[in-house]
Amino acid sequence: MPSSSDRSVSLGVVGLGWWGGVLASAAKTTGVIEIARCFARSGQARDAFATEHGCTPAASLDELLGSDVDGVVIATPHTTHADLVVAAARAGKHVFVDKPLTMTVAEADRAIDATNDAGVVLQVGHNRRRQPANRRIKQALDDGELGELLAVTSTHAAPLLFNPNLAPWRRALAESPVGGMAALGIHQIDNFHFLAGSIAAVLADSTRLLPEGEVDDTTMISLQFEKGALGHLFTSMATGPAVELTAFGTGAIARNTGDGARLTLQSRGSTEQTEFSLDPFDTVADQLSEFAAAIRGEIQPETDGIEARRAVAVLEAIVESAGTERWVEVVYP
Repeated sequence: MPSSSDRSVSLGVVGLGWWGGVLASAAKTTGVIEIARCFARSGQARDAFATEHGCTPAASLDELLGSDVDGVVIATPHTTHADLVVAAARAGKHVFVDKPLTMTVAEADRAIDATNDAGVVLQVGHNRRRQPANRRIKQALDDGELGELLAVTSTHAAPLLFNPNLAPWRRALAESPVGGMAALGIHQIDNFHFLAGSIAAVLADSTRLLPEGEVDDTTMISLQFEKGALGHLFTSMATGPAVELTAFGTGAIARNTGDGARLTLQSRGSTEQTEFSLDPFDTVADQLSEFAAAIRGEIQPETDGIEARRAVAVLEAIVESAGTERWVEVVYP
């Protein structure tokens, strides 16, 4: 008889755009997930996705949620997440939802409460903390290798606004209220939490310099951490691609460049950067493997609803700061 760790779980995908396809492809590489069903409002999209990923299209969300899948993967516009999580939970389905969990703390609480009431797993797709480079930086901080953390900075940019195939909803203010924050910068907020702990306050300066679209294309955010360190984040949907993170300590500086492709350590007093060997690692597949294990009751997700809510709290504070041009305190659970 196969052990529980060998049991495959079946998932339905809701939202069949580019990222839904990435998640489905990664899930199949895990060897423990079957993509069984799919749903989007477009019948053409459903049929194309079903053909590519070998699953059965559902004519409605209710049909998918009424099927025998163990859980659902949600890859839809950010503002739809809460309603979909609640619907899936009420149908008894475990939920993996792309980041951000929601756009507001109130909506996050609604989603978390629904999954808690139903006794189902809620996992959120904050995958970049899983990069070996970021895991190694975390180890260096915990071991004292970097000394006392003074500051952490990050850039997360991609020229999405110039992509003719970009989904229209990604250009909408409701989905991207502070430029690249919801699509890109939220990854680094989660990394900041992972590496440096809670963020006490934020100051956002966000603007639209280009005529393309209605969303901001240039966003700068200053952060104060509860433990005393400072932070800075630049995010944009009009330049790049560039994804980098640097942790500045009294003993050394650690740099993650190339979106996890390269990690260097520079000791205090030296200009030389020692490079660490990093094995290729699929962070998307890794988080979905964890989701499968959580469904089987073996572990708890690292980025569960409560952890993802922390990123939403920072996002909400950033939106407020961008509107008021003032420092805004982050209020956590």
